Amino acid sequence: ERITQTVEITKHVVDIEEKGVKLRLTIVDTPGFGDAVNNTECWKPVADYIDQQFEQYFRDESGLNRKNIQDNRVHCCIYFISPFGHGLRPLDVEFMRALHQRVNIVPVLAKADTLTPDEVERMKNKIREEIDHYGIRIYQFPECDSDEDEEFKLQDQALK
Repeated sequence: ERITQTVEITKHVVDIEEKGVKLRLTIVDTPGFGDAVNNTECWKPVADYIDQQFEQYFRDESGLNRKNIQDNRVHCCIYFISPFGHGLRPLDVEFMRALHQRVNIVPVLAKADTLTPDEVERMKNKIREEIDHYGIRIYQFPECDSDEDEEFKLQDQALK
């Protein structure tokens, strides 16, 4: 049976507290993304959702009562890339090109533990080349402060 195009958007809210700092984290999941036979513009509901959240925040900021504004904007998109294949699929490229102006994109190689370290490195290099080729802007870790210790600097470099 063919899967119809159903990109639903599911929100999960988690309250986190660490060292006395409280943070409300909202995770927005899109089950069903890319599962349809015809994925033409299947990224559109996601882009519309991101735009709606920005518009709502702008309206709240422009209003008279700005004390209890909830920030539901999407600040980061963790985009999982299939490890089975030869780089980015056309769907991956279209999605990231449609959203890279709206939100920080962090591409993640899904199920990387099923690959050898050499395969992971080759796949990451291939994906980086394609991201550059298609002009997709992804999140870049900022430079760490010069007064950080060497261990932190090495950790920062490894993450980059």
